[in-house]
Formats: sequence, structure tokens, C-alpha cells
Amino acid sequence: MGKFDLNTREKLMESGYVGPTADESYLLELIRHEAEPHMPLKAPKLKREVIEKIEQWINLGAPYDGPLNESAVGAVELVVTDADREFWSFRPLAQDNPPARTSDWCRNEVDQFVFTKLTEAGLHPNGLADRRTLIRRAYFDLIGLPPTYEEVEAFVNDTSPTAYEDLIDSLLDSEHYGERWARHWLDLARYADSNGGDINLTFPHAWRYRDYTIDAFNRDKPFDRFIREQIAGDLLPHASLARQTEQMIATGFLIIGPKMLSERDKEKMHLDIADEQIDTIGRAFLGMTLGCARCHDHKFDPVPTE
Repeated sequence: MGKFDLNTREKLMESGYVGPTADESYLLELIRHEAEPHMPLKAPKLKREVIEKIEQWINLGAPYDGPLNESAVGAVELVVTDADREFWSFRPLAQDNPPARTSDWCRNEVDQFVFTKLTEAGLHPNGLADRRTLIRRAYFDLIGLPPTYEEVEAFVNDTSPTAYEDLIDSLLDSEHYGERWARHWLDLARYADSNGGDINLTFPHAWRYRDYTIDAFNRDKPFDRFIREQIAGDLLPHASLARQTEQMIATGFLIIGPKMLSERDKEKMHLDIADEQIDTIGRAFLGMTLGCARCHDHKFDPVPTE
């Protein structure tokens, strides 16, 4: 038998493992546990229906849709075309005029966009929700907690024309607002109280970054500053020690997350940490997976290894 290689059909057939039919296949003997070593190695035998599919595949001539590994048939140069550059997520933002207001349902320009798309889809907006529904939606959306019975009754019986606006303002002023919405950012920042790898070491001060994020939402920190502080807070100018401390804590964004801190090869560990940070920045701020380009040109996004 030759070297077992699944990368291309040609290499698989050259190995001699497959055979001309299922009845003459050494590969199937291994999978059926009729020959040593049993496959898969150190794992339970495949279910009968799975083995039957492999038998059918071999009897069909072991067809491939394409190579399993493109590097096996030669590297493909990454070329970013003009058409690629016109993909919607890579185009600059442009000012767009809202559609004409064709319904009294529309109360603002956002409603006009929504109503136009509903109409194009043959749909109609729902009627107005009652006050009990409104307050529950507002509470769950903004602070993630249900209103109390007393809060519901107070809102239902509030005759002020600005009752709903006042409700929203009170929820936005609640400390629970930051706790609720910071969770979404902390997911992007891969927040945890430990490194999550090897021996799972504790990050005793990770909570400082968590609290920084919650406070940023509650104080309505400008988003551009929120980003700058997390990427380069230690390099930004500061007017006070308290401001410097806050910016340093913001860079916890780069420090938390999975880090193989017990790696014996420290040069490799440093490179792995930098790679993980680059990939996280790409996912959080660009919506792109840059990590693939560490080893090869990106398969989908216009990101070369260079």
C-alpha cells in the first residue's frame, strides 16, 4: 500500500486503499474492523448507515467534487478584483434619501424605509401595542429585566403625553442598561475571568475591563473613543491620573481572551498572542476573520498573508 492521502482523488487512488469495488477495498476492511488497525483509530466503530454510504461512494468510483486541500494541487494566488471591491461590505457609506412618506404609520425617516420594504414584500405593519406590552418590551430590550407589577400599573395609568418617552429615559438612565448592553460587547471581546486554555489561569483583574465597558455604555462614551481606548489606550494623551488609569484598563480588550500562557516556547507564545489579538480586532471592529491569513491568503475575504 502507498501513502494514504485524501487530498485529491488521484492521490487516494494511487494509495491502493480504495480498490476497484467495495468488496475489494482495504479501506473498507479497516472501517468494518475486519483488518488492523481498526478505523477510526481509538474511536467507536462507524454506524452501519455511514459504512453503507462509504460502500456506495467506492462503488461509484470514489468521485470528488474537487480537491479537499487546494495546496495539494498548487497554491492559488489571491487576486482582488474591481468586482470584489464593490462588494457591499467594502463600499464606503453613502447618504441615502428616505423613500416618500406614503402612510400615516410612518413617524420618522426610519419608519419610511421599513414601511417601503414591508410594502414591497406584500406585508403590513402590526397595529399599535397596548401599554402593558410596551413597557415589557422596553424593559427587556433596554435592561434585560421584567418590570414589577407596580411599574406596569404606574405606566398604564400615566396620562402624560410623554409617558413612553419618560419611561425610555428612565431605563436609559438605569445602571442596568449598561449591564445589559455591555454583555453584547463583552462577547465580542471574548471576556472571561480566566485565560480559558491550558491550565485555565485566573485573570484576577479582568473585572476592571468588564466594569469599564459597562460604565462606557452608561456614560454614553462616544464610540470612536471607545474603540481608540481599547486598542491604544496606553498611548493616548491624558489630563489626569484617573483618565490614564481608565485608558489603561480599556486595553484589557487586548489582554483577556484565550492565551496559552504555559507554552514553553515563549517566542511562539508571543506570536500566538499577537495573532489572537489581530483576529479579535478584525472580528470586533471590521467584521472580518483575519486569523486565516496567518498561514495563507484568506479564502473568502481580500486579506493576503502579507
